[in-house]
Amino acid sequence: MPSAQPQLPTLGVNGDRLAASLHESCQFGADHRYGKLSTETGMARLSLDDSDKAVRDWFLSKAKSLGCSTSIDEMGNLFAIRRGKNPNAPPIMMGSHLDTQPTGGRYDGILGVLAGLEVLQVLEENKVETEGAIGVVNWTNEEGARFPKMAVSSGVWAGAVPIEDAWHLEEVTPHEGKAKTMLQELDRIGYRGSSPASYKSNPFAAHFELHIEQGPILEDEGLKIGVVQGVQAFKWFTITVRGRDSHAGTTPLYARKDAVLVAAQLISAANAVAKTFSGLATTGIFRAEPGTVNTMAHTVTFSLDLRHVSNAVLAEMEAACRAKFDEIAEGTERGCEVGWALLVDSPAVVFHEDCVAAVRESAREVCGGLPGGQGKELWKPMISGAGHDSCYTNLRCPTSMIFTPTREGISHNPTEYCSAEDCALGASVLLGAVLRYDKLRADRGDFQQN
Repeated sequence: MPSAQPQLPTLGVNGDRLAASLHESCQFGADHRYGKLSTETGMARLSLDDSDKAVRDWFLSKAKSLGCSTSIDEMGNLFAIRRGKNPNAPPIMMGSHLDTQPTGGRYDGILGVLAGLEVLQVLEENKVETEGAIGVVNWTNEEGARFPKMAVSSGVWAGAVPIEDAWHLEEVTPHEGKAKTMLQELDRIGYRGSSPASYKSNPFAAHFELHIEQGPILEDEGLKIGVVQGVQAFKWFTITVRGRDSHAGTTPLYARKDAVLVAAQLISAANAVAKTFSGLATTGIFRAEPGTVNTMAHTVTFSLDLRHVSNAVLAEMEAACRAKFDEIAEGTERGCEVGWALLVDSPAVVFHEDCVAAVRESAREVCGGLPGGQGKELWKPMISGAGHDSCYTNLRCPTSMIFTPTREGISHNPTEYCSAEDCALGASVLLGAVLRYDKLRADRGDFQQN
């Protein structure tokens, strides 16, 4: 980014309107009431279910009312584009997702899409003519809660996931018989579009994603905005421990091959290794067979999620876990066997400095106008602990993200919350970042060939 401050129109988002639109969109799939207010519910809007169809219809209607052109690709990704002076140039996109976890909240993903619509409405009502087109995208099945691959549709767009693989993903929890595929459900709700789901036919100039932090750091530090510079590396494994099933009452401890005991020690060891490397280790799934009270399990499978900001350190963590696991398995009574199966390998992501700089300068300006914002920076650079659609868009276009505080760091939970004021601040930073990047494109001559 050039060091000189860009000359930009002074614009502000309408926080009340953004909050109203956000909660209006949550009428589709609202569930898990936890309070008396109409907005005190969580969400259960799984990708490509009937409530997802309803919110998609709502999104397209909203976008068209703003004069946007809309389109749908083969993965059901929705695009709303506001024309600029150079209509043939790729647009700057703002994006996230409208699908939720089965016990999700009202802000994860939803804020990013609705803030994008708010930015377009601000530009439209102020008759701002941007140099290039500006748009919003709703990515299909980001959560991976119904069809088990997170951010699969942005992955298809980026060329990282074959579309046939995505189309043939089966739902995790079938209803009324055989599990349905993504392709079947795209067709059922009428959202398999005709345009190719590819960056080649639908290129972006940049991608900006506003998102709740989903962690406690901003709130704990009294800050308002996270300028996201990248995403930490992570690997997912299925660990299988094989022992021997035998009677709980007649088999002495020295004669056991207890797969559950070994698995418990492995999980504890992974946590200790993660602490040593200042990383993270998590087990969220644990299954034992045969699963009776008075029989030792012969087989245990559990998930292992390892994360670190550095690819190299993550590799060291994995190696340390493997060595420790072998040691534990061989040293436990009569010994057990341990197997590893890699499910996901997501390297660390470094966002494009031009996009990061646009977010940083916008955050500095927006936060500088807040009470206390003169004597203390109310924003900070951050690394995302979770994966997002922006990880895939970063493969094909300059990308960055903006974080807002999350109450008590709680997400993927009905009580997930970001205040209306903080939502509006995030949207204001998004607006400023997009306008800065639009001006940067003009300053460096991006539009001369269009």
